[in-house]
Amino acid sequence: MYYNKKIFSRELRKNSTCEQKLVWEKLKNRQYKNLKFRRQHVLQGFVVDFYCHELKLILEIDGKIHEKQKEYDYLRQILIEEKGIRFIRVTNEETNTDINVLFHRIKEAIMDSSSKNQPAP
Repeated sequence: MYYNKKIFSRELRKNSTCEQKLVWEKLKNRQYKNLKFRRQHVLQGFVVDFYCHELKLILEIDGKIHEKQKEYDYLRQILIEEKGIRFIRVTNEETNTDINVLFHRIKEAIMDSSSKNQPAP
């Protein structure tokens, strides 16, 4: 079945989960380390929860639906990672329990990116 990914991503933005809204409140308008994040962004034909082009980083907040589509998520992630884009996945439960887990993982990704961009001694 064909559907327009842009329209689909717009609908997902309108119907974000509580956890996605919580994360978006901390990421929008470059609030987090002046990084530009997009939500429900179409990337390589797939819709991802959050994407930061500067870091080539995807954030996925996995809810119950992801339990039913693990194989799809895994294959999608492999296809996107082949293009040099990294994933951070957290569950709804992790986001609700301690959202700082997500931001700690983002900091690690920033540090990892910085170390890869440094010239060799």
